[in-house]
Amino acid sequence: MARKGIHFLKTVSKAEAERVWHDALRFGPTLGEVVPLDEAQGRVVHEDVLVPIDVPPFDRSLVDGYAVQAADTFAAEEDAPVTLDLAREAAPAGYVPETEVTRGDALEVATGGIIPRGADAVQMVEHSEVEGRKLRLYKSVAPGAHIQGAGADMRVGETVLRSGQILTTRELGVLAAMGLEAVEVSRRPRVAIISTGDELVSPGQTLPPGKIFDSNATTVAAAVRDNGGAPEFLGVIPDDEEALRAVCARARDEFDVVILSGGTSKGAGDLTFGTIDSTANPGILVHGVGIKPGKPIVLAAWEGRPVVVLPGFPTSAIITFDLFVAPVIRRLANLPEDSDPEQVEARLAVRYHSSDGRHERVLVNLVRRGPEGPAAYPIAGASGSIHAFSQADGTMEVPADCSVVREGEKVQVAPLARSLKMADLTLIGSHCRGVDLALGILRKDRRITAKVIHVGSSAGVEACKRGETDLAGVHLLDPTSGEYNAHTLERVGPDGVLVRGYVRRQGIYFRADDFPTEPPTLESLSNRSELRMLNRNRGAGTRVLLDLLLDGIAEGRGISGADLRAGIPGYDAETRSHNAVAAAVASGRADWGLGIEAVADAYDLGFFPLRDEEYDFLTLRDRLDREPVKAFLEVLRSSGFKEALEALPGFATDPRTGEWE
Repeated sequence: MARKGIHFLKTVSKAEAERVWHDALRFGPTLGEVVPLDEAQGRVVHEDVLVPIDVPPFDRSLVDGYAVQAADTFAAEEDAPVTLDLAREAAPAGYVPETEVTRGDALEVATGGIIPRGADAVQMVEHSEVEGRKLRLYKSVAPGAHIQGAGADMRVGETVLRSGQILTTRELGVLAAMGLEAVEVSRRPRVAIISTGDELVSPGQTLPPGKIFDSNATTVAAAVRDNGGAPEFLGVIPDDEEALRAVCARARDEFDVVILSGGTSKGAGDLTFGTIDSTANPGILVHGVGIKPGKPIVLAAWEGRPVVVLPGFPTSAIITFDLFVAPVIRRLANLPEDSDPEQVEARLAVRYHSSDGRHERVLVNLVRRGPEGPAAYPIAGASGSIHAFSQADGTMEVPADCSVVREGEKVQVAPLARSLKMADLTLIGSHCRGVDLALGILRKDRRITAKVIHVGSSAGVEACKRGETDLAGVHLLDPTSGEYNAHTLERVGPDGVLVRGYVRRQGIYFRADDFPTEPPTLESLSNRSELRMLNRNRGAGTRVLLDLLLDGIAEGRGISGADLRAGIPGYDAETRSHNAVAAAVASGRADWGLGIEAVADAYDLGFFPLRDEEYDFLTLRDRLDREPVKAFLEVLRSSGFKEALEALPGFATDPRTGEWE
């Protein structure tokens, strides 16, 4: 009979076979379904998951100890302890303390306990001694010591899981930590598996002379599960036209993918070929591909649904499945392409200080670093963060007798997952909701995966300089010129390129009920010693802006910036995100702080605008040739991204977004 498409055993290249086949397939949007968490393991996240609450939802202690004001401990020494008054109230886990910690005071707090208002550090019990209502401290602590801020693990509105991620133990823990009992997952494509041939016998039956056991059905079904599909075996079908037509008709009507095994050569295969061609259009498209083993594979389509006839030999069947069928099933299942398990040698990106005398397994993120191989970024402070565990690529071991692993040293990274596939695109620098929007579009439209490491603008500049990132999100104000980000090119070097991003509004967070008549200004807040702020970490663009504005106020008063900052309660208390600042203000632990407008809106806080800042992207010129970078910049320039970004409070784009000089 006449063949449609490419003729019987007309060998074509793998690329041509894929092109012809994929052109006939229908890859519409995947469907989702909501399942309870206890049924979600191994399933695929359907849509990006945003954090509904801060985790932790309050500032908490990481140790058993005493909540203090760090400044009270600075003079403490082993042979000259500092003595503080110990409050009668204590803060065990789950208890909300009412006592405010003032200078000279301390309050006992348990691991996981809420940090009382006024305290900015916790001293461990190991370095303390209690006698009556007096507390002696034998060691100083820095502001923020042993405190995990509200939202330090996960922050409201942050994209915590992305479409296409597989839900493992780690991701399910993240969902539970956010209080979710169910999750939307992508529907598994239903895959019909049909074995054909008079010579086949199902395992478990008696094997007559001249027959062989059908092993392909089992191995193919397992491979389907490995790649996100739901297999169903429709049986061993003998070389009987009526029986084959009946099972193919059922497969056509009920399944998303149909896989037949056996009968791909001339003669015995004619029955299979004729049935496929006559069951639905367009039928057979490819029969014969220039690969070994697996040359006689058949690729077909029924009204956009993939149909494949694998070679009968088990090795040929599984190789051709991996080459042609697995990518199609994974795409239908909303999964990225797979990779083999691997052990990775990397160079440490930044110095890591080990805990004294302890053998450690340190969580790390891996990023590309040119010809030197990947760079490993240790995840600091991950003991209280389930999110860090879920996002890490692997672990490196640090022996007990090693106190420091230096920058540039080679380390062996053991993967946490079965496979360790590095992301297509890496972004290191300041975190922003706009970046999450762009990456969501990139993943959905272009199926490009991304690794995002939030280290702040200044550290992002250094990562770009070292070639450890494709892009670095920055928002650093130059005090000399008054311009944003252009001066960072001097730190990166002659190969640096600044890509225009977008504008976001920075301002003051406050509780509206505290200022009923008019919103506070930075000038007025700097005079209010009864109001406590929460600051951002050094190197953060928001901290740089605050210091510049305070220096201007100080100059107008005829005092130094240092003297002005010394008089602001809470200035030395630091946190690493806008969300943590907003959470502290919303909860009453702080009265004000700086951040972007979109976060203030998420927390229903008052917001007084200070400045529209430019959030841009640093990169190296040779990175502009990478396809994932090109795709990301195309997203920035797209109308869909611009519309979504400008829907966020305080965000705006301009005609130069996504462009560079």
